[in-house]
Amino acid sequence: MAPAWNATSYLPRTCTRVAGDRLRRVNEAVREVLSARIAEGLNDPRIGFVTLTSVDTSPDLRQARVYVSVLGSEAERADTMAGLASAHGLLQQAIGRELRMKRTPTLQFVFDESIDRGMRISELLDEE
Repeated sequence: MAPAWNATSYLPRTCTRVAGDRLRRVNEAVREVLSARIAEGLNDPRIGFVTLTSVDTSPDLRQARVYVSVLGSEAERADTMAGLASAHGLLQQAIGRELRMKRTPTLQFVFDESIDRGMRISELLDEE
């Protein structure tokens, strides 16, 4: 019995690598635009000290998951995430203006716990 068909088995290996390279460049470009726009300052007082750690865009460029690290307490993190969620339309507009893309991805902000996890590991190693 033949294996099930999927999109990656149909495409030559070079096509998937080129598509992956393009997606990586799109992710970096979106991250740079968002970082610059947030650094310029948004008019939302809820948004505190934010670092964009990475962006993952879907292959069809319709959605982008933006990983965010926030410095501060849990309440400040929640306020910042709410402020970013309310400013997503303005940030999408900035992406659409600066990057000439067929589709502007819908932004979803996700708190990135990897930095907190790394700090916790460092603390545990320092104790020993």
